[in-house]
Amino acid sequence: MALWRGSACAGFLALAVGCVFLLEPELPGTALRSLWSSLRLGPAPVPAGPLSPESRLAAAWDALIAQPARRWRRVAVGVNACVDVVISGVKLLQALGLSPGSGKDHAILHSRSDLEEAFVHFMEKGAAAERFFSDKETFQDIAQAASEFPGAQHYVGGNAALIGQRFAANTDLKVLLCGPVGPKLHELLDDNVFVPPESLQEEDEFHLILEYLAGEQWGPLKAPHANRFIFSHDLSNGAMNMLEVFVSSLEEFQPDLVVLSGLHMMEGQSKELQRKRLLEVVSAISDIPTGIPVHLELASMTNRELMSSIVHQVFPAVASLGLNEQELLFLSQSASGPHASLSSWDGVPDVGMVSDILFWILKEHGRSNNRSSDLTRIHFHTLVYHILATVDGHWANQLAAVAAGARVAGTQACATETIDANRVSLRAPQEFMIPHLESGSRIVLNPDKPVVEWHREGITFYFTPVLVCKDPIRTVGLGDAISAEGLFYSEAHPD
Repeated sequence: MALWRGSACAGFLALAVGCVFLLEPELPGTALRSLWSSLRLGPAPVPAGPLSPESRLAAAWDALIAQPARRWRRVAVGVNACVDVVISGVKLLQALGLSPGSGKDHAILHSRSDLEEAFVHFMEKGAAAERFFSDKETFQDIAQAASEFPGAQHYVGGNAALIGQRFAANTDLKVLLCGPVGPKLHELLDDNVFVPPESLQEEDEFHLILEYLAGEQWGPLKAPHANRFIFSHDLSNGAMNMLEVFVSSLEEFQPDLVVLSGLHMMEGQSKELQRKRLLEVVSAISDIPTGIPVHLELASMTNRELMSSIVHQVFPAVASLGLNEQELLFLSQSASGPHASLSSWDGVPDVGMVSDILFWILKEHGRSNNRSSDLTRIHFHTLVYHILATVDGHWANQLAAVAAGARVAGTQACATETIDANRVSLRAPQEFMIPHLESGSRIVLNPDKPVVEWHREGITFYFTPVLVCKDPIRTVGLGDAISAEGLFYSEAHPD
């Protein structure tokens, strides 16, 4: 009996140690081997192989993403909203009788030919873009064909509505959305999103989202990355018709965070209307009580004069910015910033160059002892990495914020609740130099410590790679989800 009990005990302990190997593969091997040999059970089993870099990075994010000490309770978002019609760009253009020719960018689309050329131009770069279509009748014909096309999908669209929708996923948050909300959009919105009656209108504004996959071909054209080309004939959002409704709703709603977007939609308007509207935007922001941060979400633009006006007039009035690589470079070109001579990014945007431009924005247009500006935070996102830059002393929990923004990029693109390591890939540069314009340090990426932090003259940078979805389900709205998630985990220090 004693022998049987000894064998059973040894068997049980062997099973237990084996379980430890499976459940805790990162436990030091020496500790496990010592335990095994002390039991005199023979040679120690070989632990499972190392986790993939993607698995290690995802686990490291989960460990460091912590809730801020002081969380938002009420978030007001405005002012652009629409219905996105998402469809295969190649299939739609083929159905319209178009074939791929030479790519050419157009600031404004006037015809089907302009649409084909602009789509080719950006698809061969794998870059996102958004354009205004000037001909109402032609746009309506294309929009009808897109809506009725097999496989076309209808989603909440517009930066404000998408950001509001993302915030609404947190049921303890109250979300106000002001924008042109038609019946289809109202039906699509989360029940947790409150729309003032003054924002409701009889017809929806439709935006056409032409998506393409990485490696997708159209004739000789082959996309290097999955992305999308957006176009619309959107007059309500273009004129920012809901700005006044947004401003008048804030006093009653009493938000502790305000998110503004849609300024890019004014590109189709006259210079006089643009100038008038920007003055009204700045006036509206200045009426928001001190201590309530305002985040400005940028989007694709082609009008340098409008962008320059936004930089000089609106940036000092907001506390935070969200933007991608196309918008960042265009911003620098429009306002004579660093690397403005660069016509476009060559592949993955250089980390040093990006950090130079972010540094310049905060130094030239952000808060300082000599400048009355509210701007203290920028959340930059590109396909393979993100950078959050903040003026020291104004924001907390930014390490968690940048990690959360990168994590949601992977989950939303793959349409999964958590990161699926088998469906994503780590494509960020394994090492890079920062900053670009000065003698800097070489950073080597470590998946176990995925957020890299560095400082430069009172500004802190937080870098993290993105786990890129190999076969994305949907690319639209990723930037808005990233910015919303980053803001959700951010904490603003009261002034």
